[in-house]
Amino acid sequence: MIIQPMSDTATASFTASALHGIAPLPHLGVIRAHGEDAAHFLQGQLTQDVTGLKPGQARLAALCNPKGRMLASFQVLRRADDELLLVTSADTLAATLKRLSMFVLRARLKLSDATAELALRGLLGNATTSVAAGAHQTSAGAQNDPAFTIALPAADGAPRALWLAAAGTPPPAGAELSEADWLAAEVRAGVARITRPVVEAFVPQMLNYESVDGVHFQKGCYPGQEVVARSQFRGAIKRRAFVGWADGAVQAGQEVFSASAPEQPAGLIAQAAAVAGGTAVIAALRLDALPTALAVGHAAGVPLRDLHIPYPLREDL
Repeated sequence: MIIQPMSDTATASFTASALHGIAPLPHLGVIRAHGEDAAHFLQGQLTQDVTGLKPGQARLAALCNPKGRMLASFQVLRRADDELLLVTSADTLAATLKRLSMFVLRARLKLSDATAELALRGLLGNATTSVAAGAHQTSAGAQNDPAFTIALPAADGAPRALWLAAAGTPPPAGAELSEADWLAAEVRAGVARITRPVVEAFVPQMLNYESVDGVHFQKGCYPGQEVVARSQFRGAIKRRAFVGWADGAVQAGQEVFSASAPEQPAGLIAQAAAVAGGTAVIAALRLDALPTALAVGHAAGVPLRDLHIPYPLREDL
């Protein structure tokens, strides 16, 4: 079943298409997996087909617990045959690194926090094109380039990308955006990033990860794989992630309630970004609660509106 946006136009009080520039990304960190078994090890841990990545390529992925609940999310970058970088939320990095390290055993690789060794910037709007012209797109030949970019899902039609380079590399020239600007655009793109308040709250399909190439269903086993596959192929997806607008201050991890059934939560805020006048959100909502009046915190709480999914949900899996 494909769920179309609940409205044909973006009616929220904020859209990312007006933003153009380069933003700092202190909320992100990087785990490095280095060694001849690095790709094979991550293949058995993440939802993505890591061994299918060529040097220089990047894909979305998640780490799940045995119940299929997401512990972390990543942009997985293969820098070389024996080196991969996992760009992830800084507030979950330490716990994620510790968990992955538990399973290394005799595998020939080393896992480390490489955040201090890399410079990260977010490119939005026109800056994505102008900066990319002086860097390298991730590709089979780009792994040794001093700086490169990784395309990300667009926000309200505005292109986005990550810029990565060795620490100390001068940042790209361009208009400056704030971290808050980037976080708001990230939410508007509709692909939720796992942060500490929502660890173990979702299976990947609740955040539409199968529709944005964050899950590979033919790659083989990983923790939680049976649950994720069963949810997909037995029609058990009862929640989906919607981009929306809250008319007040809300945070990731807060529950959403329906006016028609206020006694139990109708969903959860997966990601939130404060913007003047309210909060841009990604909310994972029960499909049987739509359409109805929704609010955050309690049934008479902060109103939630302008819900839509900014990309089609895939059927061809």
